[in-house]
Amino acid sequence: MPPIPIALGPTQERQLVDAIERGSGVLADIDAARGLVWATGPDGFPDPLPPGVEWVQLYAAGVEEFFTTGIIGRNPKVQFTSAAGAFANTVAEHTLALLLAGVRYLPEQILATTWRQPEFFPHIGTLRNSTVAIIGAGGIGRALIPMLAAVGAHVLAVSRSGRPVPGAVETLPVIRLDEVWARTDHVVIAAPATPATKHIVGADELAQLKPTSWLINIARGSLVDTDALVKALQNNIIGGAGLDVTEPEPLPDDHPLWSLPNAIVTPHLSNPPQRRVEAFAERVSANVARFAAGNELLSKVDPVSGY
Repeated sequence: MPPIPIALGPTQERQLVDAIERGSGVLADIDAARGLVWATGPDGFPDPLPPGVEWVQLYAAGVEEFFTTGIIGRNPKVQFTSAAGAFANTVAEHTLALLLAGVRYLPEQILATTWRQPEFFPHIGTLRNSTVAIIGAGGIGRALIPMLAAVGAHVLAVSRSGRPVPGAVETLPVIRLDEVWARTDHVVIAAPATPATKHIVGADELAQLKPTSWLINIARGSLVDTDALVKALQNNIIGGAGLDVTEPEPLPDDHPLWSLPNAIVTPHLSNPPQRRVEAFAERVSANVARFAAGNELLSKVDPVSGY
């Protein structure tokens, strides 16, 4: 069987060209291609696509921009796939780092300029025997579960279907999300950004958490009501928040989240650029091989659910 023609844009990144070839593809002009690997956001996307293109591999796990710009809607006969799960291990590592840093109050200790006795750090806790709720137990959540298990934490998973997630002590469907807040010690937000998930964490949800609870968001800033979170942090309603994503993003220099002692903000680097191309190339190779063989593609985008 001859190699399947795959276009690559907007530039010809060598690692991605090699990935296409490893997957039994051959680099082709888009007018002659059956698939397209698109390695950036929606700006410059060839819309509408030529009639011969059957499949598009997108570069990110979150594809909301391709919905809001109408690209997916204007190409209804094309199967889009995201990179969901491709960066799961790296993002899960960052998630665990944020959670541990918060629970152990590392920023507070690092900022100390003199030797402090234990009574100066009364908030230091542990993840051992704690319950961590993962809202959106997809690729990142599933990669995080064994990491949490290694430090003795128990996971309460929430997914759209509620089907059991390996390693979680219990899995709830998203329709039972209201039950989670009072049952958990800490929360990790790893769900996709859709109209249905906007501000799924607001004042009411935060009020049900414990004064020692840490909220970690490595998904999208829109899932958390920022104003409600700031008030909860200022009033010590929760222990703290670790945020790799924010709303707005980038976070303005004078935003209170930068100065709150119980907030840790990282600049959307849970999936750092130096790791991104390598991981994306692995996904490209795998999906090109599946496309060439006529097999099920990884991380197909559902136009109805929005991810």
